[in-house]
Amino acid sequence: MSIGVFAETKIAILDFELKDLTLVPRIPAEIKRTASIKPLLETELKKADYVIIDIDPNSQKFADSGVGYLFDHHDVAANLGKQFGADYVLVGRLHKPSFLFAYLMGHLIRVSDAKLIGDYISEAKGPNQKLTIKTVESLAVKIDKTLDNRYLPPPPSK
Repeated sequence: MSIGVFAETKIAILDFELKDLTLVPRIPAEIKRTASIKPLLETELKKADYVIIDIDPNSQKFADSGVGYLFDHHDVAANLGKQFGADYVLVGRLHKPSFLFAYLMGHLIRVSDAKLIGDYISEAKGPNQKLTIKTVESLAVKIDKTLDNRYLPPPPSK
């Protein structure tokens, strides 16, 4: 099998938004964790030869009409992806209902028809960075199963 067998799958990953429902919302550590998700996910998907399409933060902000807007409006997210030549757009959220756990949520939208083809939730218990990385790997597995099925997560560390 030659390298050229797989067509390049181009995916744009938008900056994740933080939806923090705790009594002390948006603490610096949570904002930092939320900001770390996109680059971690891009790194994992690159390992499976996905082409990562960069959408600059200003373009994302321009398309976004408020918290949760792109998450709920797949047509707008798809149009944003189309402007940058992506096949798929992942709109993500870190949903934190409690201090004990949070959910990494993602909507995978096919740009060609603005259809939601993946609705993912991965649970992260605690704010630990290693757990965040494992949760991102879990999300990468789910995205890859929907798309090309070629991502192998790293083995569990001892």
